[in-house]
Amino acid sequence: MKTKLYLTNFQQLINPRLETLTEQKIIPRIWGKDYTVWKPNPDEITNRLGWLNIIEDMFKEVEQIENLVEQASRDGFTTILVLGMGGSSLAPELFSKIFSQDSQKFKVHVLDTTDPDAILACKQQLKINKTLFIVASKSGKTVETLSLFKYYYNVIQKLNLKKHAGEHFVAITDPGSPLVEVAEHYHFRHIFLNNPNIGGRYSALSCYGLVPAAFAGINLHRLLENAKQMANLLKTEKPLEQNPAALLGAILGELSEHGLDKITFLLDSKIESFGDWVEQLIAESTGKEGKGIIPIVQEAIGKPDTYSEDRIFVFIGFTNTAFSESINALFHKGHPVIQLTIENNYDIGGLFFLWEFVVAVAGHILQINPFNQPNVESAKILARQKIKEFQEKGQLPTTKSHPISPSKFKDFLSTTKPGEYIAIQAFVQPTNDVKNSLNLLRTALRDKYKVATTLGFGPRFLHSTGQLHKGGKPNGKFIQITSSPTNDLPIPDEAGTDKSSISFGTLKLAQALGDAEALQQSKRQVLCFHTENSRLDELNRLIDFI
Repeated sequence: MKTKLYLTNFQQLINPRLETLTEQKIIPRIWGKDYTVWKPNPDEITNRLGWLNIIEDMFKEVEQIENLVEQASRDGFTTILVLGMGGSSLAPELFSKIFSQDSQKFKVHVLDTTDPDAILACKQQLKINKTLFIVASKSGKTVETLSLFKYYYNVIQKLNLKKHAGEHFVAITDPGSPLVEVAEHYHFRHIFLNNPNIGGRYSALSCYGLVPAAFAGINLHRLLENAKQMANLLKTEKPLEQNPAALLGAILGELSEHGLDKITFLLDSKIESFGDWVEQLIAESTGKEGKGIIPIVQEAIGKPDTYSEDRIFVFIGFTNTAFSESINALFHKGHPVIQLTIENNYDIGGLFFLWEFVVAVAGHILQINPFNQPNVESAKILARQKIKEFQEKGQLPTTKSHPISPSKFKDFLSTTKPGEYIAIQAFVQPTNDVKNSLNLLRTALRDKYKVATTLGFGPRFLHSTGQLHKGGKPNGKFIQITSSPTNDLPIPDEAGTDKSSISFGTLKLAQALGDAEALQQSKRQVLCFHTENSRLDELNRLIDFI
């Protein structure tokens, strides 16, 4: 991997920071798992540094993983469906998209939603009797993951196949989590116990990423060797200019402190989904204590005049990717630009480890703990309260949503200022048509208001950017869009039984209500719209208005 920097006048800020990192021996202290790099106490740090040595540990697990893949193939499975959220789904999704599966034995899919229409659409494209489900959750308590497990367990059970329904399931979790007991009770095919000293967003090179990667046909030894080479490079102490993690971490942390807190990723189309993974890593790691680096991914590139002076641009592509024209245009306009060039898909292994280390260095500069997520629980607690009210009264609390209205849209955005960002939070079925419409809306908003934009589908984004939204800088405007499902689905109270006290549609709406209330409690500006069945004509009205 090659790194090239276009920093214009910003180099004078970076050099003193690199000197300070050298003097304070920050790089060797990180490798030595010194928690005082970030905070004076070890809480939620010392038990989150297992990613530093996970590469060597996972070499020992490759044979066991590959044996499972071969056994599943012999037993007639052809499809994998990963049920997980956040760190348990983003790396598997990336692997499934960037490595060609045309000649592989397995097609790997990822399901990380509570939208009933999306769940049904996923089910319809699967050969259920030939599908192996990977149930992945670090805590073993993730409500979305467990709900999906119970739903699909019942689907399998009703097929009356010769093998036990549990043979269609594999668990990945931490030792002692409730999912271990579930997997044992329902006779799962296999249980992978991951290193518990790794947070979800740092788990791409652990079982959470590598088990699905193996089913996608990826050579795990080659992927880990690539990551190992990067890790060895990142042990460089002097000069730190030759250590890409120290260099990029210094750039992100220092420039964020000087108002350039939006890091915009522009990626080769073949690795576009890397943006979703790095978005979670940066947002959830740095967005706290009123600070944060705001990752901007999958935002269409615009003319240099489109952007305010609050952005860092990161281009990642292969050797022959044609980025030069865009880079030069941004550079000559005075924007800082980083270019990373990779040789092949297996360089993703090194990119994972690089950016994990970059964020650890940036966290030191921002003086925050990059391994905790203190504000994530607030939305979950409020969602649980909504569900409890539904179970007691038979309906959710009255929403404060409005029908989609261009006039309310205009009023809400009228106070938008440079340095802010607009976040679209869509609790709707993420069809390609809806994604295209909302991305057009992003582009229109960016061009009109000259601010960065983000797009997240709920509840998926709650596990990626939810921490940043509530714990980071109060410079976001949040537009929540909810919809009624075309078809709802019951969530079994227990796997193997038909009794249900809540549906996926109700759970999704409760999560939306909980998130909106949590944002408001955090003094964030929120506008809530509701549309029936994700009507594209209503979304397009907003685009036309802008």
